[in-house]
Amino acid sequence: MKMDVLLGLQWGDEGKGKVVDVLAPQYDVVARFQGGPNAGHTLEFDGIKHVLHQIPSGIFRENILNIIGNGVVLDPVVLRKEIEGLHKFNIAFKKNLFISKKATIIIPTHKLLDAAYEKSKGDKKIGSTLKGIGPTYQDKIGRVALRVGDILAPDFEEKYNTLVEKHKTILSFYDFDISQLAELEKTFFDAVAFFRTLNLVDSEYEVNDYLASGKKVLAEGAQGSLLDIDFGSYPFVTSSSTMVAGACTGLGVSPSKIGDVFGIFKAYCTRVGSGPFPTELHDATGEAMRKEGNEFGSTTGRPRRCGWIDLPALKYSIMINGVTQLFMMKADVLNIFEEIKICTHYELPDGSKVDRLTYELNDDEVKPVYKTVPGWFTSLAEVNEYEKFPKELRDYVDFLEKELGVPIKMVSVGPDRKQTILR
Repeated sequence: MKMDVLLGLQWGDEGKGKVVDVLAPQYDVVARFQGGPNAGHTLEFDGIKHVLHQIPSGIFRENILNIIGNGVVLDPVVLRKEIEGLHKFNIAFKKNLFISKKATIIIPTHKLLDAAYEKSKGDKKIGSTLKGIGPTYQDKIGRVALRVGDILAPDFEEKYNTLVEKHKTILSFYDFDISQLAELEKTFFDAVAFFRTLNLVDSEYEVNDYLASGKKVLAEGAQGSLLDIDFGSYPFVTSSSTMVAGACTGLGVSPSKIGDVFGIFKAYCTRVGSGPFPTELHDATGEAMRKEGNEFGSTTGRPRRCGWIDLPALKYSIMINGVTQLFMMKADVLNIFEEIKICTHYELPDGSKVDRLTYELNDDEVKPVYKTVPGWFTSLAEVNEYEKFPKELRDYVDFLEKELGVPIKMVSVGPDRKQTILR
């Protein structure tokens, strides 16, 4: 059995959580492979909205096992709050949530470092969520981080204090206030005690054993491909590998065991924080798009930057991930527009046109080259079959499918589970 992978193809916030929730009944296991509490996966069903930050999006399906893989950075405080917030759903966490002992732990001083680093950048801020993600991945690469398995060791506090002293030295260099540390540490150690009661496992064996026994596994990514540490718009990226390769390293699964790759994208584009965004709209159209799509971060509440769909960026993500199926989200947000624009190329400062994401795009001003198509300008609230879509929407899907060269198998026309139309 091969492991399928689901990931975002833009700058995050594509709607991955909803798609995992919809697809989950087809799988036995949902496994998260990277990121941390900076990700917010929003699911909506029975008229109630739920936001998950670290727990895989299959958690609401009682017969599905959920695994937090080694590639994730975990905040015990956030995880405890997340679990407590889901108690009302009577979810059997002891039965269906498993956490890799090799996942890295976010400690309180990681958050302080995050804030110190961001403050020092002045007006060149990256747009960090200040959740401690970057500093934690730095420690992981620097081989000084704490991992989940360490909390079971008798000398955990000694290891913790050694790392904290290292962080304090850095924070003193930035003259950063750490007066809140004692309070943060109390909450942290209370959460660690709770953490020890969960299922802490060698998840790479778990995932591979499930595949070997014929179980169906879905790997769930966080953030988006254009925020990948290697292939995103560096340095305005996240700190992990958000692409398919990250599913292999973040779960311990061989590339030969990758099956379908589901690429999620919005019918338009959004981005949170700083960084290049060629199709961004700074006008009333962008504001209308933001309002209609309720484009505010599920983790931070920050307003998202909005713009028209960007085909060169999508083609790039499809290429580096080997996407086999596409899922288009939030088509209903474009209901309000009589005309819709599609970026097909970029015009570079020298006047040339390209349809590729080149290295220079990170530094140079580029102008989007648009194709304008008719909008459908009608509500999709009652539409439950693809054939009943307005012709203009079907034409939009057909055009994108032809340009991208990958079938669009799903179109979402609203936030609820039921507003997901399969083709």
